Amino acid sequence: MQTIDHFNLRSFDLNLLVAFDAMMEEMNVTRAARRLKIQQPAMSHNISTLRTLFQDELFIRVGQEMKPTARALNLAGPVRQALRQAQAAVLTADVFDPATERRTFRLGMSSEVELLLLPDLSARLREIAPGIRILARNGQQQEITAMLDTGVIDMAVGCTYSKEQRHHCEPLYSSSVLCCFNPALLDLPNPVGLDAYLSAKHAVISQTDSLHGCIKDALELTGLEIDVVAAAPDFLSVLATARSSAVLATVSSRIAQRYAPMLGLEVSPVPVTLNFPPVAMVWTLQTDADAGAVWLRQQIRETMGRTVDSEVSGIAA
Repeated sequence: MQTIDHFNLRSFDLNLLVAFDAMMEEMNVTRAARRLKIQQPAMSHNISTLRTLFQDELFIRVGQEMKPTARALNLAGPVRQALRQAQAAVLTADVFDPATERRTFRLGMSSEVELLLLPDLSARLREIAPGIRILARNGQQQEITAMLDTGVIDMAVGCTYSKEQRHHCEPLYSSSVLCCFNPALLDLPNPVGLDAYLSAKHAVISQTDSLHGCIKDALELTGLEIDVVAAAPDFLSVLATARSSAVLATVSSRIAQRYAPMLGLEVSPVPVTLNFPPVAMVWTLQTDADAGAVWLRQQIRETMGRTVDSEVSGIAA
């Protein structure tokens, strides 16, 4: 691909090529000026400037008519092609057809969102956008900003946020937790009382080097402490620990409602109010208007909304 000499090209008024093309079409200064909606003296000035730049008369009078020179005829084709390409680039809209598009979107997901969003979103895409693929990437909170800025991921979805002006952050739903336990291993009432909750051994989610993980900050606001004996970055690992051990697993409400029954676990409200940041989508300004990214964000909204609705219905039932 031939490079463009931007430094030299910037001194050339590209409107002169438009004037040249109009003159080639009309072979008359007055009609060419009318086509460009400018005055005849301005058109004459354009022709004079073109003659100077190309060191050629370009158009000469033969009797009552204007005729192109050999140089003008050689220029006509490339100029017309360049103008057509420029027009196409300016007028062509960013079109995204999910039914025919083939594209891979890279999403940074928390472990909660990966388990909640990926199955339902994949099923949805298989129906309406068979050429769209999702590559889920896991990243720590402190890594998300760099992953977005360097293009490692197209979007982040999870308990994450960004205060950067170059990012958009859209909350999807509020976060809450439930506790799960194996009734064959732990003889607890349901709902679990505060005393039982505080005296139990616990398994929690942690994506840092802290044993208490993300529940640590929420507990500190209440002034309470729990005895954490196991922590893992993955929700299923924590639930599987509760299935095999006499521990309470405190996990995302949506994860508990969907996956705990599959493992034979009972689900109980946490007997203390714990506040967590909402689950949100974060993307860069560079992808804000990208038709494909706009479409995918809507699919995520609708998928997560449907997931939340089904969970609410399950609670009501």
